[in-house]
Amino acid sequence: MANDKAKGQQMWGGRFAAQPSDIMQSINASIDVDRRMVREDIAGSRAHADMLAEQGIITEADNEAIQNGLDQVTAEVQDGTFPYRVELEDIHMNVEARLKELIGEPAGRMHTARSRNDQVVTDFRLWTRGALTEAKRAIAGLQGALVKQAGDHADAVMPGFTHLQTAQPVTMGHHMLAYVEMLERDKSRLGDCAQRLNESPLGAAALAGTGFNIDRDITAEALGFDRPMANSLDAVSARDFALEALASLSIAATHLSRLAEEIVLWSSAQFAFARLSDEWSTGSSIMPQKRNPDAAELIRAKASLIAGQYMSLQGAVKALPLAYAKDLQDDKVLTFGAFDTFGLCVQAMTGMMETITFNRENMRAAAAKGFSTATDLADFLVRELKMPFRDAHHVTGSLVALAEKSGVDLPELSLKDMQDIEPRLTNDVFSVLTVEASAMSRQSYGGTSPIRVAEQVEQWTQRLGLERQT
Repeated sequence: MANDKAKGQQMWGGRFAAQPSDIMQSINASIDVDRRMVREDIAGSRAHADMLAEQGIITEADNEAIQNGLDQVTAEVQDGTFPYRVELEDIHMNVEARLKELIGEPAGRMHTARSRNDQVVTDFRLWTRGALTEAKRAIAGLQGALVKQAGDHADAVMPGFTHLQTAQPVTMGHHMLAYVEMLERDKSRLGDCAQRLNESPLGAAALAGTGFNIDRDITAEALGFDRPMANSLDAVSARDFALEALASLSIAATHLSRLAEEIVLWSSAQFAFARLSDEWSTGSSIMPQKRNPDAAELIRAKASLIAGQYMSLQGAVKALPLAYAKDLQDDKVLTFGAFDTFGLCVQAMTGMMETITFNRENMRAAAAKGFSTATDLADFLVRELKMPFRDAHHVTGSLVALAEKSGVDLPELSLKDMQDIEPRLTNDVFSVLTVEASAMSRQSYGGTSPIRVAEQVEQWTQRLGLERQT
C-alpha cells in the first residue's frame, strides 16, 4: 500500500517528503464520484493534445502515442476493466496514470499548458451539458403522456379548485395541459442553462492562463463549445452553470411534486377520481385493502431533496474568493445526485401518467357539488338581463345562500324560488347551470372548453412529434 501511495503521488508529490494520512486520502479523493466524467475527461485530453501538436508544443509523434493510448483507455472503460484507484485521487490522475503505464513518457506531456483546475471544470461543463439534454428529453416524454391523457379526457368534467375548494368546472384535459405548459417552461430553462454554460474553460490553466502558445479556439470547437471563456479566473472558479442547472431542476421537480400531490388526492377514497395501476401502487403490511400511491409520495419528497442539493451547492460557492478552492470538489456529488434524482422522478411520473385511469362519473359528480356553476349564473345575469357584474354577483350570492339553506344545489332550485330573488329570470337560466355547459362555455383562448383543449392537444401533438390521436 505504501508503494501504491507513493506511486499515486508522483504527479504532484515532489514538494512533499511524506505521504498524506489515510484520513486525508479519504477526504481528498473524489474518484468514486468523478469517475462518471471519464468519457468527458478523455474527450478533453484528446482535444488538448491535438491542439498542443497543432501549435508545435508537443510533437506529432507524442500526440499520436497519446491518442492511441487514449483509445486503449476508452476501450478499458467500455469493457469495465479500467483500474480506478483511490490513491490517485480523481479521474484526471487516474486517466493520466493509466496512460503513462500504456505509452510511457509521452503521457507526461499531455498535461502541458493546463491544470486540473481548468481540466475538471471542462469535464464538468461537458457532463452537465449532456445531462441537461437528457433531462429535456425525459421531460418531453412526460409531456407526451400528459398530452395523450388530455386528448382522451378533453371533455371529462372535473371540479376546478381554488384554496382546494370547489371553484368552477374544468375539464381533465385542460388540467393535464396545464402541466404540459409548466414542463415546457422547465425545458426552456434547462435549454437556456445549456446555452449559457457552453463556453470552454480549457486553457485557463490553474487561474492565470499559460505562457505556452496555445489556441483555445481549437479546443473549444473540438469539444462543441461556442467559444473559450474570456477570463481565466472566471473560467476555473465559476460554478454558476451548475447552480443554474440545479435551480432549474428544482423548479421542474416542484412541478412534478405538485402533480404528484394531485395524484395522491385523486387516488384517495375521498376523491376517487383516479386509480393508479398496480405497477405504480404498493400495499400495506397490515391493511389488506390498501393501495398506496408511494411513487407519487416519494416524488414529493425527492423534490425537496433536489432543492436541498441546489441550496447546498449555493452554500459551498457563496463565500469562495477567486479562484479555485477545494470546496468546489463537492459540486459534482451534488449535481450528479440532483440529476439522478430528477431523472428517476420523471421516469416514475411518466409511468404513472401513462397507466393512470380516471373515473369520469366521480369527477363529474364532484364538479356538480359546491355551487360550482355560480359564476355561470352571474355571467348569465350580465349577458341576458344586462346587469352590472357586481349586481349580478350579489343576486347570485343570494341564490347560493337560498340553495344552501334549502340543502340543494343551484340547478335544483325551482324557477319560482329564483324569481323570488330576481323576478326577470326564466327557464333559460337552467341551460347554464350544468357542469357540461359551464365547461363548454369557457371558449376564450386558454380556456377549459373541450374545443380549446382539442386545439391545444393537436398543437402539442405536432410540437412534440407525437402520433396523432383519433
